[in-house]
Amino acid sequence: MRWRCCTAAGLLVLAVVIGPTHAGGTKAVPAQQAKTLDKTVTTHVNLKYLLFLPEGYDQNDKKWPLILFLHGAGESGTNLELVKKHGPPKVVAKKKDFPFIVVSPQSPTFGWDPVALTALLDEVEATYRVDPDRVYLTGLSMGGFGTWELAAKHPKRFAAIAPVCGGGSLVWAFRLTGLPIWAFHGAKDPIVPLAESERMVDVVKKNGGDVKLTVYPDAAHDSWTETYDNPAFYEWLLQHKRKATK
Repeated sequence: MRWRCCTAAGLLVLAVVIGPTHAGGTKAVPAQQAKTLDKTVTTHVNLKYLLFLPEGYDQNDKKWPLILFLHGAGESGTNLELVKKHGPPKVVAKKKDFPFIVVSPQSPTFGWDPVALTALLDEVEATYRVDPDRVYLTGLSMGGFGTWELAAKHPKRFAAIAPVCGGGSLVWAFRLTGLPIWAFHGAKDPIVPLAESERMVDVVKKNGGDVKLTVYPDAAHDSWTETYDNPAFYEWLLQHKRKATK
C-alpha cells in the first residue's frame, strides 16, 4: 500500500510497505540465530616417551604413585635419549628404587599438546598399576609452562603439581586454587624471568590456593638440578593425594 503526496516545496514520497520484505513471499531471516554443534571429534596421537617402573613393581599387586615429567625446549625432537638429561628421567637412571612410576614424554616440536598428554596419561593408567589418587605433574622451563597449562585443563586429575622455571596465562592460575602447588625458580633466570612464576603463584595465593614458591637466589635458568636432586621434593609429593571428586 503506497501514498504519494505533493507539497509546494517539492515532491514528498511516503511509502508504507505491509507484509513480506522478500520476493516470493518469504519472511526475513534473523541476523543472529542460536545454534548448537553436537559432534564427536577424534585426533591421532604419536608421542614417544620413557617409562620407568620401580624396583619390586612385578612382585605384588600394589598400585604405585606416578610422576608425569615434561622436559624443556632443548630436549624436543625425535632423539628420546635427550629426555634423560634432566629431572626424574636422569634421577631414575641411577636410582632403581625410586618409589614412583615415571612417564617422560618427548615433545616433537616446541610446546606441549595437552590433548596428547592426556591421551598418554589415560593409556598409562589403563595399562599399568597406577594409583589414580597419587598422580603428580612436574616439568621444567617449557615443561614448566606445560605443567601449569595441563593442570589447569584437568585440575581434578592430579594430586599435586610442581612447575619449575615456568609461567603461563593467569587464567590457568585461577583454575588451580584447589590443587597443591610447589613452584621453583632461579632469581637470576635470563630465559624465563622470575616474575613469570611469581605472578602465577600470586593469583593462586590471592584466591585461597595451596601454593608456595622456592626461589634460588644464585640460580640462573637451571633451577631444576637442585629441585630434582632434593629428596624433600619427592617426600612433599607423596604427602598429597587427590581430593575426592563428586
